[in-house]
Amino acid sequence: MIYLDNNATTKPDPRVVEAMLPSLREAYGNAASRSHPFGWAAEEAVETARGRVAALIGADPREIVWTSGATESDNLALKGVAEAYADRGDHLVTAATEHKAVLDAARHLERQGKRVTILPVDKFGVVDLDALRDSLTERTVLVSVMLANNEVGTLAPLAEISRLCREHGILFHTDATQGVGKVPVDVEALGVDLMSFTAHKMYGPKGVGALYVRRRNPRVRLTAQMDGGGHERGMRSGTLNVPGIVGFGAAAELCRQEMARDAAHTCRLRDRLHEGIQSGLDGVALNGHPTERLPNTLNLRFEDVEADALLLGMPQVALSSGSACTSASVEPSHVLRALGLTDAQARSSLRFSLGRFTTEEEIDRVAERVVHEAARLRRLAPERVLTA
Repeated sequence: MIYLDNNATTKPDPRVVEAMLPSLREAYGNAASRSHPFGWAAEEAVETARGRVAALIGADPREIVWTSGATESDNLALKGVAEAYADRGDHLVTAATEHKAVLDAARHLERQGKRVTILPVDKFGVVDLDALRDSLTERTVLVSVMLANNEVGTLAPLAEISRLCREHGILFHTDATQGVGKVPVDVEALGVDLMSFTAHKMYGPKGVGALYVRRRNPRVRLTAQMDGGGHERGMRSGTLNVPGIVGFGAAAELCRQEMARDAAHTCRLRDRLHEGIQSGLDGVALNGHPTERLPNTLNLRFEDVEADALLLGMPQVALSSGSACTSASVEPSHVLRALGLTDAQARSSLRFSLGRFTTEEEIDRVAERVVHEAARLRRLAPERVLTA
């Protein structure tokens, strides 16, 4: 098997797994147990990890709130702000290409009486800043735009968006799940107020994520969405996943040290894959921005070829025709439709997402298999209907 679905999840780095083992074997205490050494050791491990995760994004460790993953972080950010700032306004703004965790949370708030504006994007997946400016009102409390799209890899102009939000006194949240660990992220330089991300997209374990919550200029208020023991400074109750958090910290530290090397590696292989497919097959087009995108992500559409059929013909290659969180849906990708693709074009698209452990040999084998299988499917088609 060749694994090219790293935007769905990454293989845990063996060094991360090794770092987690003591918290599973010996230091297995509850980080909230303050009366004995087992709890003290767990708390120390959690705070060490908090510092490492904060360092990766240029934050203060006290601005990191542990969650079960980016989906929970997104929900806490949107719902927590909407409730905490209800006296100030009832309007939220987001984009059509956001992850379902953001879009569905926004729709939930809409059913509760909040007003939500979902902005369109251009053919590359970029939000129009003028449209964003025009959407803002005196009742807008939050704008949420993702850092990097999970399907096509397009990077958003976050610094420009945050400046616009600051001018209007509006909080800015970004789902940075696909970007943190792959591209440099500095919450101060970007000017974000809340940021969601998770460990399993950066060679860490599943089931643990974080929400960055700004403490100063402005100090962001959140209404907790989970009641309990008041953990995480009252923002997120629940016994902490100590081994997962330790793994998150280890993964963050590795990304901080090796991000430039990883990016150069995946970018080179991504372009090699693109060239290998394009040189052997006609009717192939890129989805997303040609330059302002993640170094590891390649989303291609194949004229007259159903992506699902292509996947079935390559059982030895792990790929995706969309987001893992919506792969059970029969509907075409909402991201690709938002870029202006037809249903047929969206269903003819494949996402290749490379990672730290991807090899050149694997890339060459995948390019060869894609070309061979796409050509075979076209020969089997009774007639060719232009779809790209």
